[in-house]
Amino acid sequence: MMRSVGRARTVVTAAATVGAVVAGAGLGQATALDKVRLADDVSVAPGISYRAFSVTGSHGVVSGHLVTADLTDRHVSVDLLTPGTVSSRVKLSQMAAAQGAVAGVNADFFNIEESQHVGVAPTNSAVGPAIAHGEALKAAVPDGQRFGPGLPPGTSTRDVIGVGSDKRARLDELTLQGSVSTKSGSFDLGGFNQYAIPVSGVGAFTPKWGEVSRQRSVCGTDTVRAAACSTDTYEVTVHNGRVVSGSPTIGAGAIAEDTVVLVGREAGADRLRALRTGDEVKVSDQLKTASGKQFQFAVGGFPVLRDGEPLPGLDTKAAATRTGAGVGDHGQLLYLLVLDGNAESGSGLTVAEVADVLGTVGADAGVNLDGGGSSTLVTRDPVTGTPLVRNHPTGGAERPVPEGIGLFSR
Repeated sequence: MMRSVGRARTVVTAAATVGAVVAGAGLGQATALDKVRLADDVSVAPGISYRAFSVTGSHGVVSGHLVTADLTDRHVSVDLLTPGTVSSRVKLSQMAAAQGAVAGVNADFFNIEESQHVGVAPTNSAVGPAIAHGEALKAAVPDGQRFGPGLPPGTSTRDVIGVGSDKRARLDELTLQGSVSTKSGSFDLGGFNQYAIPVSGVGAFTPKWGEVSRQRSVCGTDTVRAAACSTDTYEVTVHNGRVVSGSPTIGAGAIAEDTVVLVGREAGADRLRALRTGDEVKVSDQLKTASGKQFQFAVGGFPVLRDGEPLPGLDTKAAATRTGAGVGDHGQLLYLLVLDGNAESGSGLTVAEVADVLGTVGADAGVNLDGGGSSTLVTRDPVTGTPLVRNHPTGGAERPVPEGIGLFSR
């Protein structure tokens, strides 16, 4: 039965009760997850539905919110919600309203923390790769540079969840395959609109990066994000394929159209110092999938569920407010899941329990996304048409985020 749900906190009923899956049976990581109790479906748009749920986890009863999208419905599409640049962030509800999404959820972890490096501000840039409208926006930082929880065994900052041109959702991996070609030869591109460049590498920054300083990209090492900033750096600006300037100081500010700023450290800085004003430079940046299939939309997140089974090694102790996304029915269904904030509903779920819940509601693959104060889920208000925040964010208000997963009804 379809029913309208107002802005007031939803009372979860036992309209549908589904037994939970035990995580990692035989792997020594069973959880205390009891049952997922689902309320009635509420239609958001053709092929897109919302329902509230509650679940008893190892730390108590938790309330949550679930949106399901049928990707076989011709009205439904999925794309990245973004403020317009990689290094800016706004509230999810504002991004959804600006882009006309009927539902959405916050996405990847991002560089929000105050830096350990004096004078280096956070970039607000996400950890993993991102593709919007079929175009690459950014690549992944080195694995050791991940902000948020450590990477579980067998996962990478290059892991993504996305939807291809065939309108099928899947988990995959996106790796940067780029190059810089000059008159003296070519070399690999080590970064693309990302807040950390590999040691001895060169990163490319385009207008999509935004106005935030690029200094953070030369701080830390490939495995230790808190390591000191490199003092051996160089930056070159390329406009319409020719070098227009070079500097040992890493800059900030908006990047003009038809312009690429190359930032190098150590051996990468040496390569850039060899360039001269007027030199021709060609920069190629592509994100390649591990599967060989192309994405129309993709965003970073670390896998917790594959082939219907939770991944081994998932944390079973630390409970928190969580965000997740899952894929079901051979990629034909996409699930977006968010928990209510700790202040309103206990202590949340562990990462292993999130995998359990995703599997219980129908996903056979899924990822954990940024949680805590970032966890936000919105759907279109049936009366006003504006995005309505369905969960109760930690702290009582939306936290601005750099990207989200948006559902659209055309």
